Amino acid sequence: MLADQKLDVYRRAIEFLALASQIATSAPSGNSFLTDQLKRAALSIPWNIAVGAGRFGAPDGARFYRIARGSAMECTAIPRARVPLNRLQLRLRLRLRLRERRDPLLR
Repeated sequence: MLADQKLDVYRRAIEFLALASQIATSAPSGNSFLTDQLKRAALSIPWNIAVGAGRFGAPDGARFYRIARGSAMECTAIPRARVPLNRLQLRLRLRLRLRERRDPLLR
């Protein structure tokens, strides 16, 4: 077993990667850039943990662990960003419908 595979945090990161993939797959369309970013950030967590575990010096390994932590924090921000974006998209669609009703040339 490799050094990274012995780490509990690595195993949890792999589990989270599977969960993030399920979330991204089942997410409604319209914000695909957010689901793509979620998949990239979730993948970055175990990758950076593995790279950090493979480094010989503690400061060098710690740098990759910090990057992994940053990716994990990014994963928590993405779902929170979807809420205001969904509201904004809804408002824009409503405005367009109102304009279409007022101006028949927009139809």
